Amino acid sequence: MTGFLILAFLILVAMVVSVPLATRFGLGSVLGYLLAGMAIAPLLAALNVDVVALQVFAEFGVVMMLFIIGLEMEPRRLWDMRGKLLGLGGGQVILTTAVITGIALLDARPWQTAVAIGMILALSSTAIIVQSLTEKKLMRTEGGEASFSVLLVQDVAVIPILALLPLLAMPDLYASSGGPVGAGAHHGIDLTASMPMWLAAIARIGAVAAVVVIGIYAIRPLFRFIAAARLRELFTGAALLVVIGIALLMSLVGLSPALGAFVAGVVLATSEYRHELESDIDPIKGLLLGLFFITVGAGIDFDLAAQIWQEVVFWAAVVIAAKFIVLAAVGWFYGLRKQALWLFCLSLPQAGEFAFVLIAFALANFVIDSALADLMLLVVALTMLVTPLLFILYDKVIAHSYCKGMEREPDAIDEENEIIIAGRGRVGGIVDRMLQTAGYTTTVVDYDSSHLEILQKFGVRTYYGDATRPDLLHAAGIARAKLLVVALDEREQIDKLVKYAVQTFPDLHVIARAKDRNHVYELWAYGCRDVIRETYDASIRIGRSAYEALGVDRQNAIAMAGAFEEMDRSSMLEIAEVYDMDIPPMENEALVAKIRELRARWDPVLREQMDEIVKRGQ
Repeated sequence: MTGFLILAFLILVAMVVSVPLATRFGLGSVLGYLLAGMAIAPLLAALNVDVVALQVFAEFGVVMMLFIIGLEMEPRRLWDMRGKLLGLGGGQVILTTAVITGIALLDARPWQTAVAIGMILALSSTAIIVQSLTEKKLMRTEGGEASFSVLLVQDVAVIPILALLPLLAMPDLYASSGGPVGAGAHHGIDLTASMPMWLAAIARIGAVAAVVVIGIYAIRPLFRFIAAARLRELFTGAALLVVIGIALLMSLVGLSPALGAFVAGVVLATSEYRHELESDIDPIKGLLLGLFFITVGAGIDFDLAAQIWQEVVFWAAVVIAAKFIVLAAVGWFYGLRKQALWLFCLSLPQAGEFAFVLIAFALANFVIDSALADLMLLVVALTMLVTPLLFILYDKVIAHSYCKGMEREPDAIDEENEIIIAGRGRVGGIVDRMLQTAGYTTTVVDYDSSHLEILQKFGVRTYYGDATRPDLLHAAGIARAKLLVVALDEREQIDKLVKYAVQTFPDLHVIARAKDRNHVYELWAYGCRDVIRETYDASIRIGRSAYEALGVDRQNAIAMAGAFEEMDRSSMLEIAEVYDMDIPPMENEALVAKIRELRARWDPVLREQMDEIVKRGQ
C-alpha cells in the first residue's frame, strides 16, 4: 500500500507542478506531461515501477477520449466527413507506408522489415493530437477536422497491420530465436486469432454492429434505470461500465478499443444523456491521458539514447520530414490551403502510441530484431516529444503570420454623425437598422474584415477599424456625438471602450452591451448608466411565452413579465451599489447579504402582484 501511495503521490506532484508551468510558458499541457515523466523517470526506476504496464493502463484514457469525441459528433456530421475519411485518411496511410518503406529499403533493410517499419510509423498519436487540438480550440477548424479524419482511419488501419505483420516473419530471425512464431505477441485475449480470415472478419463486423445495437436499444434504458436512483456516483459507474464493456468487446475480436468507443459515442450523440456522460467521464479521461503522457516521457531509455543519439535524431527527422511531405501532398490534393494545410501537416508527422504495441508485436513475430526495436521505440518517443513544439510553431509563427497578413489599415472615416455604433454583429446590426429606419444617421465601426466584405455586397456601409482606439473614435467625431452604442463581442474590449468613453466624454450617452449580470455591475462601476444584458430581453420573452403556454392570456402574460422586469431592474440598482470588482461575487459578504435581503423583500411582493394580475384576467 505504501509503495502505491508513493507512486501516486509522485505522479500527481509531477502533474500539478509541470502542467501549469508549461501552460504559463506557452508550451501546452501535453509537453508539460512529457517533461514531467522525463523528470521523475529516475525515481520510478529506483522504485522498480513497471512503466510499460502503467502505460497500458493509462492508454484507456485514449479510449475515453474517443468516446467523448464520438458524443460530440452526430452521425450526420460523420457521414459528411466520409470523403475526408476515405481520401485523406486512406491516402495518408498508404502513401506514408510506401515512402517510409522505400527509405528503409535504401538503408539496406530486408523488404519484410522495411514494410513493417513503414506500416508502424505511418500511424500518428491520437492522444497528443486530439488533446492539443481540443486544448487550442482547433478541433472544429478545417485543418483540425482533416487531422481527426486521418486519425480515425489510422485506428481502423491497426487491424490489417496486425493481420499482416505475422506474414512478414523472417526465417533468419525465427531460427536465431529458437521459439515459435507469435510467442508472446499478444498481451490479451483475441478470440479471432485462430479463426479463418473470413470468419474473423464476420466476427468483427458483428461486434461493431453489436455496439450500434447496444447503443440504440440498451444503453438508454440502462441510464433511465440508473437515473431513477438519483445517485451521481452510480451514473458515473454506469458510464464507465459502458466504455469498459465496449472496449472489452472490441479487444476480444482484435479491434481497436478506441474505435469501438468512438462508434458508441457517435450512436449516443443524440441521446438525452449525452452531456451527463461527457461531464462524468471527462475528468477521469483527463487524468488517464496525463498519466499516459507521463509514462511516455518516463519510458525513454536515456542510457541507450545517449549511446545512439545521432541515429535516433536522424531517423526521427527522417520520419517527420517524410510524413510532412506526404501530408502536404495529400492535403493539397484534397483542397486544404493556407492555415488549414499547415495545421494538417504540423499535427500529424509524429509516430503514435500504437507504435509501442506494434513494435512489440513485430518483434515477437520475428519481423524486426531487438536492436531495431530499441531504436524505433526511441524514435517514436522523440517524435512524440517534438509534436507539442510543432503546435507552438503553428501558434506563434504560422497562424500569427496569416493573421498579420490579413490585417488592413483602418478605413478613413469621412463623416461625423451624432450616433456611433461600435460593432456591427448580431446585436449592433439590429440596432443600426432600427435607428436608420427611424431616420437617424449612424457611423458604424467594426474590426471583422471578412464580415464587412459580406455587408458591402448588400450595400451596408461600415467602417473597418478597432473602435477601442482613441484616434479612430476622434476621427469618427466622438467629441461631438450624442450617443455611443457599444455592441462589441469581447468582454475586455467592451470594458476598455466604456471606461475610455465615460471618463473622457462625461456628457456622452453610452449604451453598453453586457455579457451577463456580473458584467452589468462592472460596467455600472465604470460609470455607464445604460447597460443592456445581451440575453435579458430574450429571456423575458421566453418567460412570457411560458406563461401563455400555461394558460395565461396574452395581455396578462405581458403584464406579469413587466412586473418581473420592473422588480429585477430595481433590485439590480441596489446590488450594483455593493458590487466590488476586486472581490469575487460569492466572497463579497455585503453583496450576498443584499441579495438575500432583496429576495426576502421582493419575492412576496412580486408573488402578490402576479396573483393579482391573474385574478384580474379571470
